[in-house]
Parts: sequence; C-alpha cells; structure tokens
Amino acid sequence: MGQGQFRPSHAMILAAGLGKRMRPLTATTPKPLIEVNGKALIDHGMDRLAEIGVTVCAVNVHYLADLVEVHVKRRKDMEIRISDERDGLLDTGGGIKKALPDLGAQPFFQLNSDTAYWIEGVKPNLQHMIEAWDDERMDALLLLAETVNAVGFSGRGDFDMARNGQLIRRKERSITPFAYAGAAILHPRLFEGSPDGAFSMNLLFDKAIEAGRLYGVQMEGIWLHVGTPEAIVEAEHAVRESAA
Repeated sequence: MGQGQFRPSHAMILAAGLGKRMRPLTATTPKPLIEVNGKALIDHGMDRLAEIGVTVCAVNVHYLADLVEVHVKRRKDMEIRISDERDGLLDTGGGIKKALPDLGAQPFFQLNSDTAYWIEGVKPNLQHMIEAWDDERMDALLLLAETVNAVGFSGRGDFDMARNGQLIRRKERSITPFAYAGAAILHPRLFEGSPDGAFSMNLLFDKAIEAGRLYGVQMEGIWLHVGTPEAIVEAEHAVRESAA
C-alpha cells in the first residue's frame, strides 16, 4: 500500500457529547444538530466525507440520541451505522473502539461532529490527508489548523510538527501554532491493547507519539472552531466574508 494510493471507504463521526459549552442551545438540540450557515454541524462533516468517497459512516449517540439518529439516517449518500452509547458515554477513545466492528480492517476517517468544520482551500483537506497517509509509517494522521488563522479558537495549540509531519505534544506553558482540527485518519491497529470502557483518544495519541507513528498534515483554508454560541456568529461571518 504505497503513499497516496489508499482511499478510506469508512468513517466514524463522534456525536455523543453533552455540548455543555453550547448551552442554552443544547438544552433542546444536541450539539451536532446545531445549525451553522443553514446546515447542521454534523452535515458539514458528512458532506465532506461523501464528496471524498466514503460509503459507510458510523455515528455514536448518547445525549438526545433519538434526534441525532433520526437526522443522520435521512442521508441517502452513505450507509449509516449507529453506535449506541445511551447507557453511558465512552469518551472519544472508548466511543471509537466500540464502533470498530462497523469500520472494517483498513484505515478510516474520524471526524468530531462539532470541530471538524472549515472553509476549504484550493484542494479539499480530506484529500490532502489521503495523499499524506503512509501506512508503513503511520498509525494516525491528524488534520492540524494554524491557530493564528482559526476563527473562534483561543487555546495554546496542541502539537509541535516536524518537517516530515511527525507530531509531539506541546510542552507545558509553551505555545504552538498548531491545533487539532477534529479530523483524522486512524488505523485500527492503534487500538490494540487499549483499555475497555471509557477512555480518551489522547491516550492512544500519546502511545503513537512514543512509537513515532503520530503524524499531522496542515490544513488549507480557515478552521472554524464552533465551541460556543458566540462562535456560531463568528463562523457565519467568516463564511460570508470568504464568499464575498
């Protein structure tokens, strides 16, 4: 499997979170279904996946699960498989691990329904990821946004990236230009030996860093970090500006 030749057919979207920072909007609407620019956040991501050729998409559900399930099952452009976490949240890592039987044996796309939202550059960012994927060197490839160009993001960044794309964690009390933009290609082998039940993907990212197998690709365009109700207004303004 040479570099740039593999194209994931499966994807996982994380859509089970409580969306506490989005209150009061999330009192009655799960965060993945909050509309930005006339479209639910989760549909922005699913549209990108469909455009790149994904045919099977697993979606985990917990908070206001029925609303999310009914919404995503309306899609006709891909097969939707619901990963049910109504009985208890499994966090990011546990949630993806539970859905692995629906994701096949090959690398798959993984999107966060609330943060994987951006204004594209010249080439679709998921296509950039496909072309950067190298099965021999990588267990995970993350889409990274430059924080200086991001809309609605105020953190210190997440990773430092070497010239070859290899990632290490931001050192404590330092600032790095790159934040994880909520889109990844993950190989199922990343989950070998992982704990049962709830755990964070950060556990597996750190394991991949130790093995030298966590890589990143820099996003083109503008990342829209829609974490709060105020950020929706900023994101919609940025989209209007980019279309002007």
